[in-house]
Amino acid sequence: MIPITLSVVIPAYNEAAFIGTLLDRIQAVDLAAIGVAPELIVVDDGSADDTAEIAGRHGGVRVIRQRPNAGKGAAVRAGIAAATGTHVLIQDADLEYDPQDYLPMLAALRAGGERTVVYGSRYLPYPHASALRNVFAGPWPGQSWAAYVGGRSLSVTAWLTTGRYLTDTVTAYKLFPRPLLAGLDLQTTGFELDHEISAKVISRGCRIVEVPIGYAPRSKAEGKKIGARDWWRALRTFWRYRRG
Repeated sequence: MIPITLSVVIPAYNEAAFIGTLLDRIQAVDLAAIGVAPELIVVDDGSADDTAEIAGRHGGVRVIRQRPNAGKGAAVRAGIAAATGTHVLIQDADLEYDPQDYLPMLAALRAGGERTVVYGSRYLPYPHASALRNVFAGPWPGQSWAAYVGGRSLSVTAWLTTGRYLTDTVTAYKLFPRPLLAGLDLQTTGFELDHEISAKVISRGCRIVEVPIGYAPRSKAEGKKIGARDWWRALRTFWRYRRG
């Protein structure tokens, strides 16, 4: 079993209510059993609350303070630049995703080979069925139809602009070999960084494996930050970087 050092990059903006619990859940994943050593990097993106202080109280967590607030994409890029692991996994700071899903993603990475990229897909309840069968599975409990349709329509956008269909382009769980990610010359600073990364990875001919994961969507009242205008930014970003 080839050892892996997994740099988990966590962009965080005003996530004091969630960041401590998230870090506890990540540290509860038994990565040592599969030969993986974690490197946890929280990038505090100009928070006005105690996000950085709470993260800093967790042993084994590196906190980078980004001032002023510069956007999720800028925070992710700062985390990638600071990472030293063999691989990088991007993790949102809320509790919508379960870190136990690292395990099937890492298994897929090892099975796929050196240049494999792994996306955790929220929209793959039937992994061996057709794309149409998975579309008709509908949204997760607590997820609005607007959010569901917005995310699924971006799969079509990715297909039309890059030629590659992905069931979940906006997943917050993406796992990469660090040298590949560090070499993408990333430019964007907001939520659209997800789409810039996907377009550039596809243009390089990398293999992307999608693995089913769970999802517990939160509401705007609970702090969800992405909105309708981010869909238009995503569309422009896929078009802009469709050739890399």
